[in-house]
Amino acid sequence: MNHMLETFHIQSPFGLLKITISQLGLKSIVFLHNYTEEDEEFISERCAPYKEQLDEYFAGERKIFSLNLDLTEVPDFQREVLKMVYTIPYGKTRSYKQIATVLGNVKAARAVGTANAKNPIPVVIPCHRVLGNGGELTGYAYGLDLKMKLLEMENPQIYVPQIDLFETLV
Repeated sequence: MNHMLETFHIQSPFGLLKITISQLGLKSIVFLHNYTEEDEEFISERCAPYKEQLDEYFAGERKIFSLNLDLTEVPDFQREVLKMVYTIPYGKTRSYKQIATVLGNVKAARAVGTANAKNPIPVVIPCHRVLGNGGELTGYAYGLDLKMKLLEMENPQIYVPQIDLFETLV
């Protein structure tokens, strides 16, 4: 089987993303901080649907991705976690403990967090939608600030930082 990888970049509201596609589907998304792509990049026919759906998501026009994903190199437990995370609806959140419970081991919340932290396909597998048990923003591979921005973009009503409400009243 041909395992040729193709890579392209897209501009998102949160900076440049490097997207890698294999013959099987989307393999990785990496946030490239402090990097700007000047030239318009050629996007192959195979990559076009991936770019299109990500662009639509960042424009607020797409809530569900319909892309093939390539998780062949992801270990079994992590793959199970990511499959669960993939089902979290747009604008909604789940806790690490809830995912661990569904996977059959309520004590595996920390392992779920670790598996989430190594998610090779952020945004499409929405690990930013997984929160601590009390709803707190716990770790995110690309920083809590970005996690908060993604959550705010998806559900602005819920993720208004409360302090701002008081500042507007003064």
